[in-house]
Amino acid sequence: MSEFEIVAREDFSDVTYLLEVRHPQMAKAAKPGQFVIVMLNPHGERIPLTIADYNRERGTITLVIQAVGKTTQQMRQECRVGTKLFGMVGPMGIPSPISHAKKVMCVGGGLGVAPVFPQARGFKEAGAYVIGVLGFRNKDLVFWDEKFREACDELIICTNDGSVGIKGLITDGIAQALAKHDDIDEVVAIGPPVMMKACADATRARKIKTMVSVNPIMVDGTGMCGGCRVKVGDTVKFACVDGPDFDGHLVDFDDLMSRLRRYTPDEKKAHERWSEHCRMTQPSATDAPKPRGDDGLDLPDPAEEVLGG
Repeated sequence: MSEFEIVAREDFSDVTYLLEVRHPQMAKAAKPGQFVIVMLNPHGERIPLTIADYNRERGTITLVIQAVGKTTQQMRQECRVGTKLFGMVGPMGIPSPISHAKKVMCVGGGLGVAPVFPQARGFKEAGAYVIGVLGFRNKDLVFWDEKFREACDELIICTNDGSVGIKGLITDGIAQALAKHDDIDEVVAIGPPVMMKACADATRARKIKTMVSVNPIMVDGTGMCGGCRVKVGDTVKFACVDGPDFDGHLVDFDDLMSRLRRYTPDEKKAHERWSEHCRMTQPSATDAPKPRGDDGLDLPDPAEEVLGG
């Protein structure tokens, strides 16, 4: 199997980091909305990560990752410029269609900001008026705001504490945009399931086309394992081959969030084993991700975070 060199890295926070990986063929083929499956080493697990950006001239793809589990924390520790990923398969999934909409709202929450960027840029290049709505917990977690300013005609940034932009949830930014514009043709929302559900609820009454990108449990990425099934209306879809984009007004978000929580205890055990038996590769106390949540787990609620990317 080929190895894929990491040519750039940037840390946005104590848990969120960017890796730029050299893969000329994938960079040439990649389109907005697609993802890759990555293996850190020959014995590592396969994890799906959304392609946050790609550069055909440099021959690279960009991944923005959140260190929420054993493998993503290990990658945060070991992936440096000059090191290599053991395996990377893709681009996978159906590319997000860039429609002929004249006015589009692109919504990104937390780590969902990264994968919504190629879509915002794609709509802008297609001639649409693009409104960007980005949500973060505070100003220290904000990233790519300058890239969005270049790709958007308007940009609304929301933070929970009001440290930058407007104070409130991302739904407050959506409400502000909807109040100002009564001619929005389409909304694209990527982020935690609870955020995408709220976005779909906000646009439902006005019957605005709303597409969401889901990231359920995924193993093989070919539709064989069935782990990534998602209820969409009266049908069951597989996110890896039928998605990851679906009509947000039809997705059963309650079922999706329930499935995401199913493996939290197993992920916790895997992280504990890694912490216990791989002390030589553990980050220092100052470098380690900060504990999160009130339940004693180092892992955030998967229904409220974007897993992997």
